[in-house]
Amino acid sequence: MADMEAFRDALGRWAAGGPGGPAGDLAVRLGLRTAVLLEGPSDFEAVEALAARRGRDLAAEGVCVVPMGGAMSVGRYAGLLGPPGLGLRLTGLCDERERPFYQRGLERARAAHPGFFVCAADLEEELIRALGTAAVEEVIRSEDDQRAWQTFARQPAQHGRSRPQQLRRFLGTKKGRKIRYGRLLVEALAPERVPAPLDALFATL
Repeated sequence: MADMEAFRDALGRWAAGGPGGPAGDLAVRLGLRTAVLLEGPSDFEAVEALAARRGRDLAAEGVCVVPMGGAMSVGRYAGLLGPPGLGLRLTGLCDERERPFYQRGLERARAAHPGFFVCAADLEEELIRALGTAAVEEVIRSEDDQRAWQTFARQPAQHGRSRPQQLRRFLGTKKGRKIRYGRLLVEALAPERVPAPLDALFATL
């Protein structure tokens, strides 16, 4: 069976101006029917982690999860994957502040808006709120990041910020940390505490 990672690689080359044939061929071999468009790799890790927890093999179901590298790429990816391109059904997550980029991009690609679910600030904020700060700090301790977290929280720039705001900012302070915690926070969730946008996304897949 064709490899989903190979499809994502071919799609990335297509989005960068390369030929679309390899991605199209792989889409047919994989039996793709749906593309989940996400802003970045931390969202990708969260979605993949929840799929694993729920016993879902998205690739076998014809679902490709695509980290686009930023909200401003949505028009490009929607055009390649949606009605003007491969004709896949499009769904995904977006941040509230990025909603206008998604609306314009999806309109250009003649794709439906209702399949996209909006996070209040971003998915990290949704996960922190769902878990609660104590549980998030426990995950940080389990990853041996406690000293780095405490040092960060004592910085003058963090004074006056709420604990959830500090935690959200901490996750983005080191390269790769937000990506790693995207998976870890989902794995720490109780099944009934999955954030509404993420839960709603899975209900459509």
